[in-house]
Amino acid sequence: MKSFPEGVQGDVGFALYRAQEGKKHVAAKPLKGFGDAGVLEVVATDDGDAYRAVYTVRFAEAVFVLHCFQKKSKSGIATPKQEVELIRSRLKQAEEEYKRWQEKRK
Repeated sequence: MKSFPEGVQGDVGFALYRAQEGKKHVAAKPLKGFGDAGVLEVVATDDGDAYRAVYTVRFAEAVFVLHCFQKKSKSGIATPKQEVELIRSRLKQAEEEYKRWQEKRK
């Protein structure tokens, strides 16, 4: 996300802040293919370029950013398969990390 243009960083950062508050930013929408509204994406644009940040709110006490990337238009508006696979992998890692964190707190 640090490589995103400043305005995009602000938009994505504010969306993540809203998620931490338990609220949903107006630009956040469920990412298709993940079954529920627990995995969201924020799309922001700058100078004709599209940027996406994907995060999960599936956990009661944490928001995990799963992936941030610049969308290169090869497949229309759909998220490319390799990006979806990376997001799935990171979601699994987040689930494991959250479970370990909760166990430490007991």
